[in-house]
Amino acid sequence: MPKSEKKSLRAVINPISGTTKKEYVPEVLDKFIDKDKFDIQIRFTQHQGHATTLTKEAIKNNFYGVIAIGGDGTINEVASALCGSNTALGIIPCGSGNGLARHLGIPVNLEKAIQILNVDNVECLDYCTVNDHPFFCTCGVGFDAHVSEKFAQSHKRGPLTYIQNALAEYLKYRPQKYVLEMKDEVLTEEAFLIACGNASQYGNNAFITPRASMHDGLIDVTVIHPFTPLDTALMSVLLFTRHLDQDMNINTYRTPELTIKRDKPGVMHIDGDPVMMEANLHIKCHKGGIKMLLPVTDNVDKSFFSSLEDYFWEFINTVRGELKI
Repeated sequence: MPKSEKKSLRAVINPISGTTKKEYVPEVLDKFIDKDKFDIQIRFTQHQGHATTLTKEAIKNNFYGVIAIGGDGTINEVASALCGSNTALGIIPCGSGNGLARHLGIPVNLEKAIQILNVDNVECLDYCTVNDHPFFCTCGVGFDAHVSEKFAQSHKRGPLTYIQNALAEYLKYRPQKYVLEMKDEVLTEEAFLIACGNASQYGNNAFITPRASMHDGLIDVTVIHPFTPLDTALMSVLLFTRHLDQDMNINTYRTPELTIKRDKPGVMHIDGDPVMMEANLHIKCHKGGIKMLLPVTDNVDKSFFSSLEDYFWEFINTVRGELKI
């Protein structure tokens, strides 16, 4: 293919996402990207919001795609700028949870994720907004938002730190009352948390909205009611085996949009990052509103052994980053 016909990609790398260093990533990208198809330009982010700036520059210069290399927060920054554009989102997951990548079947093995880019399969997927702030995986209020705020304040990252924060806060947290307004239905709920999913999971294969699809134009809503410590073990098993919606403490809904009303403004999470928001939250799905570079088979039902493989490669990437190999 003549050089003039190559497609331009911009790789946006967040050097502090997840638990691994990223100095080795440009070398691996250069080695494994299909240079007959793509010209790739690499940029490291320098501060919060920089990924969005770099993405807008790429759109202005008619880049074919922008590759987000980091966690769900980095992906959100990149993807938010891509909504409604002709530039596609690619993902190389290097975060703590990698919820969106896991949902889409994109492996955390760096070389395998690059091979998905080389296939050059572009599809239009849904994204959602909460009070006009885009999200691509999940957003929510209640306990998970409270823990995400604590997690953001921690000096350490990774799933173990998240679990430690969750356990420390569980006994202190008090459920809140919410009003949910959906089409033809208004509900008042006392809830431990309310999660709204465009994709199926928080990350680390914790399936909070297990039936969610990014092709159906709908938001999957999971309401977890107050529960006892005795319920925790079973709920955890259901969460990680994609059957949370079968728990008796759970109600689920599917809707193209909804409004969540609470007593006062407060924290919520958007793709895992805590954000202070208004008391009333209007959440809407935008069907087919973003282009993504995806595996040819979008099979999100991963086996137990596939999940173990992901954790193995996360460990290898951590070692590689530490040793700079």
